[in-house]
Amino acid sequence: MASEWNDPRPMAPHLQIWRWHPAMMSSILHRASAIICYAGLIKVALGLLILALTGSLPLESLIFSPVGAFGLFVFLSAFIFTAFAQLRHAVWDRGGMFDPDMNNRLSWVMIVSALILALLLTILATGVL
Repeated sequence: MASEWNDPRPMAPHLQIWRWHPAMMSSILHRASAIICYAGLIKVALGLLILALTGSLPLESLIFSPVGAFGLFVFLSAFIFTAFAQLRHAVWDRGGMFDPDMNNRLSWVMIVSALILALLLTILATGVL
């Protein structure tokens, strides 16, 4: 059976057609951060369940180590970025900020702001300062 598609270009856009831009990176980060948030919340729930059953945290020394602080930073940055992305989607649902230049600037602001806020919250939570 012959295909009806006779255009030499691919049916779906990909990196050979589209130039990489911040909004594309923001979209990919939004999906990845949602996965990180789900995994992190499952780990927190299991940890709380074990804490309730046994009276102690599993891997307590790992949680309160530099590795745990890095894990907290990754979780917080994913959580904050997801919140920013959801706010952006709410604005899009109202018909705003569809200009590509504005969208690219907003993507950079979301990424950088999420990292800075996560770093500050990690420093406050771990008592580094």
